[in-house]
Amino acid sequence: MTTPRGNHHPQPNGERRRQWPPPQPPAAAPEAAAAPTAVAANYNGYRQYHPTTPARSSSSASFKGCCCCLFLLFSFLALLVLAVVLVIILAVKPKKPQFDLEQVGVQYMGITPNSPSTASLSLTIRLLFAATNPNKVGIRYGQSSFTVMYRGIPLGKATVPGFFQQPHSTRQVIATIAVDRVNLLQADAADLIRDASLNDRVDLRVLGDVAAKIRVINFDSPAVQVSVDCAIVISPRKQSLTYKQCGFDGLTV
Repeated sequence: MTTPRGNHHPQPNGERRRQWPPPQPPAAAPEAAAAPTAVAANYNGYRQYHPTTPARSSSSASFKGCCCCLFLLFSFLALLVLAVVLVIILAVKPKKPQFDLEQVGVQYMGITPNSPSTASLSLTIRLLFAATNPNKVGIRYGQSSFTVMYRGIPLGKATVPGFFQQPHSTRQVIATIAVDRVNLLQADAADLIRDASLNDRVDLRVLGDVAAKIRVINFDSPAVQVSVDCAIVISPRKQSLTYKQCGFDGLTV
């Protein structure tokens, strides 16, 4: 009986015939999903990582919390210092210092007629002020300036440097104003010549502003302005002061 032909031929020693090409191993299982802290994406051959932000959010919230705590702490300290200063100021009950013009010394005064309608005035006067501090604490004065005027025309100015004054004390302050040949025109010159020659008097006005700060435990209070307004009359013949009236912040002395 004829045996049908087949594709399989018996091999010696009972071995099977190997298939060609050899079978491929099964494909590997897809990788597990990435951890929740990072997500990988492949765009055009470049791998990009997009980490999630739970850790960054927590650190940012912690930083903001620290900033808020520091802000509240400094605000509380500033309010505490301010409250202490206010309590001390209320306990001290500060008062405005007194600035009085005690003496005016005429060192030189000369009037030179230049023409029938003009004249020049030269003047050197020494102003002696008395600064009185009625408070229980010291006062720090800033730089002060004083101006001499004739009929609203500024003639000269004197500057006094700042100084510190002890509590319950009086200190003398000297200011010297020098006027060198200031020209006066028309009516002002005629009035000046008439008053000096006929009446033996020249009316002047001294204006000044004094800035003072009350000092409490190394802290300076807001500046207190003291205004000086003095009307004086000088005798050209005697070279002396014949009249003085001063006002300080509306108070007439």
